[in-house]
Amino acid sequence: MARPYRLQSEDCFYHITSRGNNRNSIFSKETDYRKFLDYLTKAKKKYKFYLYAYMLMGNHYHLLVETIEPNLSRIMQYINTAYTVYFNRKYKKNGHLFQGRYKSIVVDKDNYLLELTRYIHLNPVRAKIVERPEGYLWSSYHGYMKKKGDGVIDRKEVNKYLDMDIDKYREFVLDGIGKESDVFKNIYAGFILGSTRFIKDKLRDLREKVESREFSYRRELNNQVSANEIVEVVAGRYEKEVEELYKARKKQLEAKKVAIYILKRNTAMTNEEIGKMFGISYSAVSKADKDVERLKEKNQKMGKEIEGIISHFKV
Repeated sequence: MARPYRLQSEDCFYHITSRGNNRNSIFSKETDYRKFLDYLTKAKKKYKFYLYAYMLMGNHYHLLVETIEPNLSRIMQYINTAYTVYFNRKYKKNGHLFQGRYKSIVVDKDNYLLELTRYIHLNPVRAKIVERPEGYLWSSYHGYMKKKGDGVIDRKEVNKYLDMDIDKYREFVLDGIGKESDVFKNIYAGFILGSTRFIKDKLRDLREKVESREFSYRRELNNQVSANEIVEVVAGRYEKEVEELYKARKKQLEAKKVAIYILKRNTAMTNEEIGKMFGISYSAVSKADKDVERLKEKNQKMGKEIEGIISHFKV
């Protein structure tokens, strides 16, 4: 089945979810939750977006974010890759921590923000982990109960749309306990939630993007993602430090060859430019590319791994 399209644009509001691979746990100890929030806070500084709500459950998480630039994929790649590297190193694991790609829905903020925050904050209540939302620690609900927030959510932005004081919001959330939420019943095409006018506007944006020459895949990677970011992602997947890929000379690491392969095949960089980046000759770039192509033919799993890396940079 085809995956829902990811509409990336400036000033876009998203509900995002990401689950553990095979629904396995992604948070085991208190330090894990704190580390994830640390990466989330760093991502806000690095990529400039607003965070309206979050919920960290044992095997998945929810985020409500608003982008300032069309960079959602870069934001999510940073968060999930950084946390995966941390988690795998801490627990001596390897491979995927998250189940495929994160899920993102473009949301009509004016009409759905309030209801979505209630849905998110009642997750642990519906899961019967706690009886009331204040009993669950890893949630932005506590930030909503404080005038200045919790230091993670952007409380000033929340206040622009909340239009109720703390007591009224608490009453609103508690009123949802035991009731079936239908907030997602009107999702259109698997990735848009909003009024008819909102959906038409977003579909027009999508059509214009598809018709634009800038929509081509090679241009998408070349224009919106830097070469260094691609190398960072590959290093994270192979659980290597970025510098290991740049400095490896005599014995080329598989991760380095994969990075070269992706850069050569999916950007407008020349062999000479890629070679300068890694301190090797242009002919060595061609050799690395061919080595990976041969490995892909022999190892289907490797081919899927590479496609998985590339898919994170698609819109």
